[in-house]
Amino acid sequence: MVGASRGLGLALAAEWCVRGWHVVGTVRTPSKQLEALRSEHPGRLEVETADILDPDSIEALRGRLDGRRIDVLFINAGIARSIEATPTTLPEADFVDMMRTNALAPVRAIEILEGLVAADGVVAVMSSELGSIAQNDNPAWQGYAASKAALNMLMKGYATRHPGDPRALLLLAPGWVRTEMGGSDAALSVEESIPHVVDTVDANRGRPGLRYLDRFNTTLPW
Repeated sequence: MVGASRGLGLALAAEWCVRGWHVVGTVRTPSKQLEALRSEHPGRLEVETADILDPDSIEALRGRLDGRRIDVLFINAGIARSIEATPTTLPEADFVDMMRTNALAPVRAIEILEGLVAADGVVAVMSSELGSIAQNDNPAWQGYAASKAALNMLMKGYATRHPGDPRALLLLAPGWVRTEMGGSDAALSVEESIPHVVDTVDANRGRPGLRYLDRFNTTLPW
């Protein structure tokens, strides 16, 4: 679980621990919440340090995990900046930060780590309904939505470069969840969303190909 320090990443790590999985969760800086989760599930959770924005850091993580069988590689990375801005008011630095964190870095991490994933495993990344042109009618979050659309397309490119890959490649949209980034007005609680995300990952094991799925296991249009 790359990106497990807080929010949905932390909730996913917790859900898999509760279900009896052995989880490796990464953080950029120490996380009291993840350490508390490790105390709750002794022997089930390992904590690794890795910075998804730093390819050398991800390469080092791969080296430390070399020889391990990974059934699910889940990349969770996302920031939102200047939510109400339009392309004419969105600061360029904010746009670059979102593109780098939400799109480029996750797929780059997958490229580095995918060799660790079992042939019948899953490579998954957290996407968003806002990244779908067909589904998105929200006038806000335009820069964020653009970065998630870029993520979807980069994953499509990854799948094209790996024809015949036996693993499931998943773009998972958890819905609008009440997290620090999603805010208190979001429609879903973590408890309503995350079990569905984990169920979706489990249901797609052994099913090769790229799919974009929402929390109800429905394939959405690009």
